Amino acid sequence: MKKILSFLLSIFLMISCSSEKLGRDKALKLLQENHESKSATYSIFISDPTYAKRMLDAGLESDGLLKVQRTQTLDDAGQLLITFSEKGQAYLVPQTEEDKKDNVQRVKIADEAIEEVTGIQTLGDGKKALVEYTTSYKNTTPFAKLSKLKLDGKENHKATFVLYDDGCRLEWEYSVLFN
Repeated sequence: MKKILSFLLSIFLMISCSSEKLGRDKALKLLQENHESKSATYSIFISDPTYAKRMLDAGLESDGLLKVQRTQTLDDAGQLLITFSEKGQAYLVPQTEEDKKDNVQRVKIADEAIEEVTGIQTLGDGKKALVEYTTSYKNTTPFAKLSKLKLDGKENHKATFVLYDDGCRLEWEYSVLFN
């Protein structure tokens, strides 16, 4: 009787573990749950004349997103040259203390979204899986013209999942695969 119970218990454990197999749909769901809303940003040094010129060249002032102070006296050196309009403030990322100290304002250029899981490779004893997936950029902002990122294509990434007693968990996320 004891042998039969042990045998049934081992079959039950094998069945329950195999039901935890990580499929594409489940991996995509877990990635999306763990993928915080990631936004691509661009840092603007708001007291730097070089960045003021970039803003003018990109047409952001004429678009009504910001105002560039065109003249500056020696007494004004280090003061802000770029201020954001109400329209432009919608795309600002909150400044950290270090950003404030360095006169840096980050602006959102696009949201990164997970598109699809392209492959799953089970590693070692079946308790780890390497998941390859693609992301793309959506909701591009007018500040996207400042970025050198390719916002129109897809990027490949990989993540490692580990099987625990309560299910799969994301161990490490967001490394870009280079082709």
